[in-house]
Amino acid sequence: MSKLKLFIYLILLIPASGIYSQETPTLYAVAIKYTPVLNTHDFEDVFGGPDRDKVKLDEQGLIREMEFIAFPSTVFEITERIPKDGYSIFKIVTSDYPYESSPLYIDSRFVEVRSGRPDDRNKVMPERNEIIENILSLDGGNYMWGGNYGDGIDELLNYYRPASEIDAKEKTNWCLQGVDCSGLIYQATGGATPRNTSSLIKYGEGLNIEGKSLKEIAEMLKPLDLIVWSGHVIVALDKNTVIESSPEDGVHRSDLTERLNEVMTERTAVNDWTSTTGKRFVIRRWIE
Repeated sequence: MSKLKLFIYLILLIPASGIYSQETPTLYAVAIKYTPVLNTHDFEDVFGGPDRDKVKLDEQGLIREMEFIAFPSTVFEITERIPKDGYSIFKIVTSDYPYESSPLYIDSRFVEVRSGRPDDRNKVMPERNEIIENILSLDGGNYMWGGNYGDGIDELLNYYRPASEIDAKEKTNWCLQGVDCSGLIYQATGGATPRNTSSLIKYGEGLNIEGKSLKEIAEMLKPLDLIVWSGHVIVALDKNTVIESSPEDGVHRSDLTERLNEVMTERTAVNDWTSTTGKRFVIRRWIE
């Protein structure tokens, strides 16, 4: 059987709507390119809308339907198929994004369908210096909610073609160019670190910062330590500098002491995120 015939056969096995029945074999998909993962099945509404001229943004200018960008070789379990004209939208689950949030969806044109479960994506942590170089290569880049691949995905302009010429800013959004705060470190490590801050607050080893002064905490920091709370992460680059991605300034560097002082003005330093409640932060060391 040719690959094309096998693909068509496998796709037809997936129900057009609803979840699998007991008689339906579980099918999988493997990302063959950088794959946008959304929390809606309506990709056409996000990329173009009814007039096919704008990316859907909220009042803060963010694409809230974006969850993350899956790296090549990411494995998805397909739980539902929504047929389109010449392709499908798959409802999926993946161990690369183990968060109990909204349902997740991908466009079938970014993946290959498999009948057996493939091996999970091989995650190899780069060396410290390589990670730092990767982070610095993103300095000055765009902020993108749910983004973790700074170059963006040009195929989205072909798969969801605008009705007319769009400007550079619209292209940036259409292609999902940029990274968010946790996407910065996720891209720099090739997807070897957790994707969201809800995991980063427990990742690696927590530093003993509770009750310590600004100066004491600043002196403890080493390159790539994470100043993190549920919702944002700041990465230490050296003894004097941190880097982060924010909606207001994109990926940018700032003075370590000044930025840490801002954090400590608003939040309390704790050793363990689960030890208390309220506005707090932890520092996690995850690489030696």
